[in-house]
This record gives sequence, structure tokens and C-alpha cells, in this order.
Amino acid sequence: MKAFLLVTILITFTTSMFASTTKVEDERLCKVFQEKVVAYKETMRSDVYAMKTLESYEKKAHAYCSK
Repeated sequence: MKAFLLVTILITFTTSMFASTTKVEDERLCKVFQEKVVAYKETMRSDVYAMKTLESYEKKAHAYCSK
């Protein structure tokens, strides 16, 4: 019974730590990709590959900022 209780507490603690770490990482990546979008727009070439790269940065920024 004690082992079961200990395992339950450990799982709960680990899950909560993982969730808070994930949130912090999402916030960091949101900021990184927002900065990449702005910087890339300033120095961007005018070809298809550059547009696809910009789209990729914008998708990643949206994905991390919407969490």
C-alpha cells in the first residue's frame, strides 16, 4: 500500500514538472520563431524557397504561440 501511494505521488509530481517545463519551452520557442520571422522578412530574397522558409517559420511561431 505504501509503495502504491509513493508511486502515485511520484507520477503526479513528474507529470506536473513535465507540464511546466513544456510550457516554458513553448514560450521560449514562440519568442525565437517570432524573432526569426521578423529578421527573415528584413533580409529575405524574392524567390520560392525564401517564401517557403518564411511560411515554415510562421507556422512554427503560430504552433508554439497558440499553446
